[in-house]
Amino acid sequence: MMFEHDDPVLELSDEQSWKLLSKTQHGRIVLTAAGETDIFPINYLAHDNHLLMRSAPGTKLAEITINENVVFETDGISSDEAWSVVVKGTARVLQSGEEIAAAEQLGLKTWVPTLKDFYIEVKPTFISGRHFILGEQPERF
Repeated sequence: MMFEHDDPVLELSDEQSWKLLSKTQHGRIVLTAAGETDIFPINYLAHDNHLLMRSAPGTKLAEITINENVVFETDGISSDEAWSVVVKGTARVLQSGEEIAAAEQLGLKTWVPTLKDFYIEVKPTFISGRHFILGEQPERF
């Protein structure tokens, strides 16, 4: 078991949540602009308490330009346990050559074989994680 606990749900510390974020590569980013909310599957890299993602031109980049506030979620599941981590924060597209070069040194690969020339950095303002022991619903007494 990833985390030991007796209750079916364990609220994770920030440190435990970052540990899970650093061992996972795929999640979903939620963006809102002009009254519309979108969710996108995306691969990422956790580094120095930030999340780094790559993107091609399109909806994600346009929406981040309009509204920097984002939500990111990633999770995992096995036969007897599951977990979920949610990050709320602000996103920005890396602009300077120095920032982009530093991001490229981290080795974040694209998920699909398409050109993703823009780097997005998410700076968390809130992180929440939970670990679940899976099982049947208990009987009511």
